[in-house]
Amino acid sequence: MRVHHIHQPYDILSVTVDVCPITEHKNTFIELAYIFEGEGQYHINQNEFHYAKENLFLAMPLDQHYTIVKDTTEFMFIRFNNIYLNAQKTREEHSNLGDWIHKLEYIFHHNNHLQGCILRNNRDKPLVRALMEAIKQEHANPKTLHKELVQQLLNTLLTIVARNITSHISEKTQFAQNTSLDIIHYIHQNIYNPEMLRAGRIASYFNISLNYLSEYFKKHTQETMQRYILNYKIALAEIRLKHSDMRINEIAAELGFTDDSHLIKTFKKHRGQSPQEFRKEALAQM
Repeated sequence: MRVHHIHQPYDILSVTVDVCPITEHKNTFIELAYIFEGEGQYHINQNEFHYAKENLFLAMPLDQHYTIVKDTTEFMFIRFNNIYLNAQKTREEHSNLGDWIHKLEYIFHHNNHLQGCILRNNRDKPLVRALMEAIKQEHANPKTLHKELVQQLLNTLLTIVARNITSHISEKTQFAQNTSLDIIHYIHQNIYNPEMLRAGRIASYFNISLNYLSEYFKKHTQETMQRYILNYKIALAEIRLKHSDMRINEIAAELGFTDDSHLIKTFKKHRGQSPQEFRKEALAQM
């Protein structure tokens, strides 16, 4: 079974299809699937649910899921990880945003979420539709302050999602930890600190034997831990090459490569072109 990853804080995909191109799979991130129009079945963890217009489904990391399209369906998929949630925190004295994010993380990562459409409050459906339309429009036609506006829309959407979930679960529900997901979050948080990413340090942090750590991670993500770390670093390098004027040696130093030659060699091996070629091509497409 394929396991999908994202290497940026959030990702938005809007598609209209007659047949879903993706078979059963798992993600290492949180995914919201919204249906603008259409009908079909949404399968998650061996459960089948009918989907229709203005339904919203939540797939947690490592959930097994896929869709079967009955009538032409317009989907919007919003995907995000802990990096996005952590980025919304603030330490301002008069702001409660940090508390809100902590609650959101708890809901998303430690609950047996509702099965089926998570919009149980019908009065929220028109608001969610308007938010989705705005996100789709802004994503397709970015203008000034595009990033800031999309984040505000996403945060409002996530608040509605959290409200719908918390109104239907008991405060006494016992939540289970998912260690493989916690390891991924640990990697994201410590990606700029090579010492913290040593296998021995991670094994000790999660109280897992060093010999079992790699086997455990690969079993749950279908990718070795070192390969995941490397892919994540390369993805971060791509972001800097596309959206900053950082020099190659500065990117190499920030991401823990030995020097710029090490980064160039690694990048070319895994992306088929040098960082300079990647940057030139990316800038030409903007």
